[in-house]
Amino acid sequence: MVIPPPVRPPRIMQYLKPYVLKMHFTNKYLSAQVVHIPTATVASAASSQEKALRLCMESTRDMAAAAKIGKLLGERLLFKDIPAVAVHLKREQKYHGKVKAVIDSLREAGIKLL
Repeated sequence: MVIPPPVRPPRIMQYLKPYVLKMHFTNKYLSAQVVHIPTATVASAASSQEKALRLCMESTRDMAAAAKIGKLLGERLLFKDIPAVAVHLKREQKYHGKVKAVIDSLREAGIKLL
């Protein structure tokens, strides 16, 4: 069953950030995705589970893997003409370690953070 996103008035939509970066870390893998909030769809995603990435990484869960995922996600966003994203951190996530590596490599790829 697909639940449609809530309908919001245009005035509220002016102030919402349309693209939001969300990250998820497990003990084995890292993943990051950019969600388009008005349509509730994934605009772009990158994960260390992808076959092409696993072959060129030593470990799928360290900071080097996080930096590669951020760089790949940045390239995919620029390919889709998405120049800026907002960052959504969970309560337990701090701007440190893997989170910092993903965000810094997104910046280096040319993505603006709101």
